[in-house]
Amino acid sequence: MDIEVLKKKISAFRGEGGRLRIIDDQLYMEILYSWEQWTGTAKDFYKAISVSKAGFAAVIGKAKRMRREGHFPAEEFKEVKLLESEVSSSSNCGTEVIWDNGKVIRFQNVDLLIDFLKKVS
Repeated sequence: MDIEVLKKKISAFRGEGGRLRIIDDQLYMEILYSWEQWTGTAKDFYKAISVSKAGFAAVIGKAKRMRREGHFPAEEFKEVKLLESEVSSSSNCGTEVIWDNGKVIRFQNVDLLIDFLKKVS
């Protein structure tokens, strides 16, 4: 979604005094999707949609909670395939994963790798 369109949608839910009172579940989903797709800093995201960090962090938190509770339609599962040559395990260095653009991420044990994969999915 274009950030300017999102900014206009959010501004429709501003009350007197500028306080946000979002009541549309669809908007929460769009906000969360835009937040997750944003490649810049959080500060730049807040600036781009003309909101303050203090007020909007709660909105993002509520959107995340709503997704966990099933208010949004489930996203299609994204399978991560790792070729055997991309993942190497040894007792000395733990596990290495070659991520996007050739970045190497090293994990001391498999539990850390599993936690990482859960968080990025």
